[in-house]
Amino acid sequence: MSDKKQLSRDPATNELLAAIQKEGLSTVWDRYQEQQPQCGFGQLGICCRTCFMGPCRIDPFGEGADKGVCGANADTIVARNFVRMIAAGASAHSDHGRDVAATFLAAARGEAPGYQIKDERKLLQVAANVGIPTEGRDKKDVAIALGEMCLAQFGQQEGEVVFTRMAPEKVRERWRREGITPRGIDREIVEIMHRSTMGVDTDPENILRQGSRAALADGWGGSMIATELQDILFGTPRPLLAEVNLGVLKPENVNIIVHGHEPTLSEMIVVAASDPELLKLAKEQGAKGITLAGICCTANEILMRHGIPVAGNFLQQELALATRVVEAMVVDVQCIMPGLSEFKDCVHTKLITTSPKAKIPGATHIQFSEHRALEAAKEIVKTAVLNYKSRRGTPRVPREKAELIAGFSHEYIQYMLGGTFRGSYWVLNDNIIGGRIRGVAGVVGCNNPKVTHDQVHVDLVKELIANDVLVVQTGCSALACAKAGLLTPEAAEFAGPGLREVCETTGMPPVLHAGSCVDNSRILVAVTKMVEAGGLGTDIADLPVVGAAPEWMSEKAVAIGEYVVSSGIFTVFGVGLPVTGSRVVSELLFERYPETRGGRWAVAETPGTMAAMMLDHINERRGTLGIDKKKERVLFDMAARREL
Repeated sequence: MSDKKQLSRDPATNELLAAIQKEGLSTVWDRYQEQQPQCGFGQLGICCRTCFMGPCRIDPFGEGADKGVCGANADTIVARNFVRMIAAGASAHSDHGRDVAATFLAAARGEAPGYQIKDERKLLQVAANVGIPTEGRDKKDVAIALGEMCLAQFGQQEGEVVFTRMAPEKVRERWRREGITPRGIDREIVEIMHRSTMGVDTDPENILRQGSRAALADGWGGSMIATELQDILFGTPRPLLAEVNLGVLKPENVNIIVHGHEPTLSEMIVVAASDPELLKLAKEQGAKGITLAGICCTANEILMRHGIPVAGNFLQQELALATRVVEAMVVDVQCIMPGLSEFKDCVHTKLITTSPKAKIPGATHIQFSEHRALEAAKEIVKTAVLNYKSRRGTPRVPREKAELIAGFSHEYIQYMLGGTFRGSYWVLNDNIIGGRIRGVAGVVGCNNPKVTHDQVHVDLVKELIANDVLVVQTGCSALACAKAGLLTPEAAEFAGPGLREVCETTGMPPVLHAGSCVDNSRILVAVTKMVEAGGLGTDIADLPVVGAAPEWMSEKAVAIGEYVVSSGIFTVFGVGLPVTGSRVVSELLFERYPETRGGRWAVAETPGTMAAMMLDHINERRGTLGIDKKKERVLFDMAARREL
């Protein structure tokens, strides 16, 4: 590409892009440019490949075909394509949850050496939430019962996914009324694929109804199972200080990067990287030590529990190898670019795959299993250490790195707002009612080379906090804002006066890191607790709360968007949404969803437009609640206190 300076707001990324430009290596940005112009039919969602009478495409200008070979029109095709994205995204996060549940159950039974229950308090709380008796029972028995119940949710055929009982009753009533309560995780995904195949469902509204059902099975099922069981197994996150960006890599050390989404492996690599024998071996190879860092959501998992530094987010994965100091990149599943294989052929880095679900031609495969987890982790670390002497070329590690505070679980937010015995979301609600905090925004999702790397995330979040909106983040979006310095208490200087006052009083950042993408379920629990605390309505849809995915690219983001909207939250996507080729589907998602889902979708091209839409929604909700006028502080005398 002719000008790599404008591809990212991050100097470290631009520095490495410029350095490798003449080396014949292609990055995600180069491959994006080579695809231009991209298929306009696909961008609008009006091409169909569900049978081999096609591929078919609908002409949006009315000059060509208005139906596919089978007779499906644009509305049917767009709806089918949209829910198939939901099915793929929900299956990815929910399959993650299935693997976590299997590991959890094996650990509870004593069949997974190296794993143990680290948060007994949360074990008892989650068990109680799903109706498992805990009084007088051994924690092992409770854990086994919980693991078995969670695994059963995937194959359940009737009833309701058990974690949906954690949602506010008014939300559950709406789901039942609209026929979108999830019955079982796998069942809902399979039914999408059945309904959307050739010759089955052609009613866009009916097709979207099943999309919502499958998305809710993920958000209040598979993803929530993953988050809750990971916390019990590895520890519920609490705030800690760490560093982010490519500058965390150390040329004098063996550098290992873990990349993907499942912490069952990375947790063991954290242990193996501090093994005295492997540290000794590293020094024998000429290194000073071992540096472990993360990319993508695996990075967020080990960041928020151990303070392990983060090398970067999704679009930086190839650039990490371009530093020439990474001995091994260890990958599991999801968001792993096949283009990494080209880089590992040009630098000394060993690309190590670990999952039977995700192999890459030419990569080294070291099979991971929860039954030999630490053994596999030590083998991986040893492979990296022995690769240290294979380095070639001069190291080029950018200087850029930033500090961040990570680990704001919904439990810690409650503790932060009242302590162990008086912890409550009422303090947050009271600040919203009083006008110091205008509302809350969940800003999440990926990076996309269609827009300047990290820029939309950062610009949007800065605009929101400047308007007194507390921001909660997960995934690559959180890492983008961390690199910009927004995830520290000092970032309160960018906040409006009300939010700044709250941050300075509590010592918290105006932007809270809540975990990986699968941890968006934490946000669902948090908004439920806001409803339970009172004062802001009886439905998630009543809250001055919004969501956004500014630079999304993955089908998982669409599944997340659908379950957030179907839980009652107004949600804006940047970049675009492949549904605009259908007037009917667009009308359903962007206009009619509030009647049936509580929330609705929106799309915006710029962070300014996105922020304006989100602020408008927050202000509208504040008006409906009657809290749109800022209240003056009153010093109560004793008589007023008695009356209160």
